[in-house]
Amino acid sequence: MRSYTEYLWFNTKNRRELVHITDRIREIVRASQIKEGFCLVSAMHITAGIIVNDYEPGLWNDIWEWLEKLAPYREDYRHHNTGETNGDAHLKRILVHHQVIIPVTNGDLDLGPWEEIFYAEFDGQRRKRVVVKVIGI
Repeated sequence: MRSYTEYLWFNTKNRRELVHITDRIREIVRASQIKEGFCLVSAMHITAGIIVNDYEPGLWNDIWEWLEKLAPYREDYRHHNTGETNGDAHLKRILVHHQVIIPVTNGDLDLGPWEEIFYAEFDGQRRKRVVVKVIGI
């Protein structure tokens, strides 16, 4: 069993953004030279997450609308008593989760036909990172 780790850094232009990262994750898996195993992709910040879904702008709009309904921006979050103004971003991260595990088969990501990987930023415009860890043989 071996492991291989790389970090991706993000500093989004917008507070809220979806960044397509499938190709970069695929490159990391290939660089790992692991043929069979798993790839963990994990956002290392409490206001960002990782999503596996379709690469389709209409769906992205649906996702943002859904998240905004479930965790809308409001000024009255108790978290804002700390001086922060990103209570909604913390809740959105809980809804989409902070990490995914993807199978690696024959040295490549074993994704479904329409599955793509996205970094989901909910409180951006500052430097954040994602850890990518490939484990296997």
